[in-house]
Amino acid sequence: MEKVALVVVGPTCSGKTTLGIELARLVGGEVISADSRQFYKFLDIGTAKPTEEEQAIVKHHLVDFIEPDVDYNVSRFEDDALIIAQKLFSENKIPVFVGGSGLYIQAIVDGLFTEIETDMEYRDYLMALREKFGNSHIHGILKEVDSVSAEKMLPQNWKRIMRALEVYHISGEPIWKFHESHKREIDIKFIQYGLEWDRKVLYENIDNRVEEMIEAGLVDEIKQIFKMGYSKSINSLNTVGYKELISFLEDEISLERAVELIKRNTRRYAKRQMTWFRKDDRINWLKVGSRKDILKSAAKIATEF
Repeated sequence: MEKVALVVVGPTCSGKTTLGIELARLVGGEVISADSRQFYKFLDIGTAKPTEEEQAIVKHHLVDFIEPDVDYNVSRFEDDALIIAQKLFSENKIPVFVGGSGLYIQAIVDGLFTEIETDMEYRDYLMALREKFGNSHIHGILKEVDSVSAEKMLPQNWKRIMRALEVYHISGEPIWKFHESHKREIDIKFIQYGLEWDRKVLYENIDNRVEEMIEAGLVDEIKQIFKMGYSKSINSLNTVGYKELISFLEDEISLERAVELIKRNTRRYAKRQMTWFRKDDRINWLKVGSRKDILKSAAKIATEF
């Protein structure tokens, strides 16, 4: 019998959690998170982590399972997620991957290449440049040699930038060419669904969610993380919603300005997410405008499945 997994993608605030849970419930499956921030403990409000009630409906994997200061990368995620998926298949359950992190979805569906080795001397050189001139400097270097990859990365994604530069330095080829040519042997068929909203409505959803997060105590959540001894510089906090409020807590900006920046940066992030996913013509797009539409879509998919 063919192994089939469902994949739910889309921009932030599009209802991926709702669709993923309902699909898993209807087809007899469990959710595997592909959200690169929901992995972390204590980052609950700012990552819109599934609630205890939602996780009680169907079992969730790779949510809330590592400490905020742990360096967890996409390669480890690919290994962990596929192990869980195969275990679910052995139990006659359907894996339902849910996430808006394009690179993590790509790791599941297509795999990531690992053929290019590391060059520690060159890494040290790049690290020295970063420490002296900042993230934007090495991002600018990547733009010059691999504008396609640079377009997909923000300056704060300096580890990915350094890896892309390292691959180019060693091979003379941009990293995206290796991703495209990589073929992984796997016995799973992935069926992808994406949630598509009218942009104006999606942006309204984003603004509303930001307000709800503030009201739910996001500022106190960050204070508690600091009280537990975690540094503001850990990678998990280099996330929209957290970094702006950290600036507020350090008296660099007002709370009102921090909220404005969170809304703006979240909208920009949503736009980048859609740009990434639009390039994959294997995604079946579901036009929705409400929670009701999402539930109807889940029922239709489950019936076809």
